[in-house]
This record gives sequence, structure tokens and C-alpha cells, in this order.
Amino acid sequence: MNRTHRALFFMIVFTLVFAIPSEGLLAQEEGLDKGTISNQFQYIRDISTNYQEYKVVKRSHLERLESNINDTLANYDRQLAELRSQINDQKASIDRLNQEMAVTNEQLSEALEQRDSFSFFGMYIHKNLYNNLMWGGVMLLTIILVVSYFRFKRSHIVTAETKKRLDEIQEEYEQYRKNTLERERKLNRQLVDALNKR
Repeated sequence: MNRTHRALFFMIVFTLVFAIPSEGLLAQEEGLDKGTISNQFQYIRDISTNYQEYKVVKRSHLERLESNINDTLANYDRQLAELRSQINDQKASIDRLNQEMAVTNEQLSEALEQRDSFSFFGMYIHKNLYNNLMWGGVMLLTIILVVSYFRFKRSHIVTAETKKRLDEIQEEYEQYRKNTLERERKLNRQLVDALNKR
């Protein structure tokens, strides 16, 4: 082997020796920068060396993993705070909507009550009650009318009979008076005739 070949061989070996660790570092950086926490722990286990029954981990890897875990926890805390804020906003919105619904239900009840009732002498009366009162009044007036009609008819009959009897009595009285006057005249004539005869 000549010198140039040897120099070329050393350069290739030298390049490979320095290139492999930088690629390993790049792989390590990617392993700790990407993936889930569980994958990062698995990556640390894979790249760590064994010493007796222990795993030897580089301090930089542990610090990087700790930083990643802290970042993930901070991210989860931020997401949790955002979710709590959203939940509180939604609870406030639900409470506001429930209050609006209660007011709407109350207004609906009032509207239904007003629809089913109306003002009568300043009081709200339900239509069914008013209907019952009106039909009760009509029935009462009908009963009063029928009773009055029959009482009037009976009174009319009694009045007619009384008038007829009165007419008969007046006729009898007139007849009696005529008879009495006739008798008085006769008696007066007889008296006058008797006085004249004496």
C-alpha cells in the first residue's frame, strides 16, 4: 500500500469515526425531541449503557428528558387551565341560558294565562270560568223566565177568574140594586098610597 492509499484510508476511517458520533448525537437529539414521554424513556433505555445491574444514562439526556417532561406538564397545565376556563365559561353560559329559559317559561305561562282569560271588571277571569258563569246565568235566567211565565199564566188565570166573578158579582149587585130600588119604589108608592088613603 502506498502512501496515498494509506492517507486515504486514514481519512476515511477518521471521517467515519467522527461522523458516526455526530450521527449518534443527531439520533439522540431526535429521540429526545420527538415522540411521547414513554417513547423518550424507551429511547433513554435503549441508548444507555449497562454497569453491573444498573443503567448508566448521560446527565445531558436526563436533563433533556426532565426538561421535556416539565414542558409537557406545563403544556398539560396550560391546557387544563384553558379547559377549566372553558368549563367555567360554559357553566356561566348554561346558568345564563337557564335564567333566560326560566324567564321565558314565566312569560309563556303568563301569555297562556292571558290567552285563556280576559279582563272582566278589572279582574282576569279564565275563559272556562267565564263560560261556565255565563251559561249558568243563561240557565238561571231561563229557569226564572219559565217560572215567571207559569206564575204569570196562573196569575192571569186567577185574575181572569176573579174578574169574571167580579163581573158576575157586579151584575148580581146591579140586579140586586135594581130589585132593591124597584122594591123601594113599590114600598114608597104603597106608603104614599096608604098615606093618601088615610
